Amino acid sequence: MTMKTSIIYYSFSGITRGIAEKIQKGCGGDLVEVTSKEHYSKLTAYTKGAYRAMKGECDPIEPENIDVSASDLIVIGTPVWAFKATPAINAAIAALKGCDGKKAVIFATCGGTAKDTLPTMKKALELKGVTVLGEYLFTQKEIGDSQKINVMIDSIKTAKNP
Repeated sequence: MTMKTSIIYYSFSGITRGIAEKIQKGCGGDLVEVTSKEHYSKLTAYTKGAYRAMKGECDPIEPENIDVSASDLIVIGTPVWAFKATPAINAAIAALKGCDGKKAVIFATCGGTAKDTLPTMKKALELKGVTVLGEYLFTQKEIGDSQKINVMIDSIKTAKNP
């Protein structure tokens, strides 16, 4: 029986998308790109977007509902804004349907430090009945580190085939 993986991500600059695509290439699975209906420019991403992220708010997103009931594993990736997950990923986690009892691996990309990003995502997922098996952070220096990305891919493969 092959296990189905949903790779859910939001990417503002393309960096998080690049890692999500590497995961898909390494493990298979369905890519689900979350887009914000709140259109941010580079300026408003750092003013309005970062402020909303700091407060843990959600943006209106596409897709509005993300049904993972057919998935065995969920992978969620976000950029870090103001040391937090983006409002689009907050909304994506809130939009998850059929995730009770599922396993997840989460990752974040950031310029410097992620502080509360991964623990906050983990807590939000646990409240939805999801067990987070792995947490990965990629700083600006690590985004191109194929060895670190491969460690995450290997952990996803292990989670898929326990």
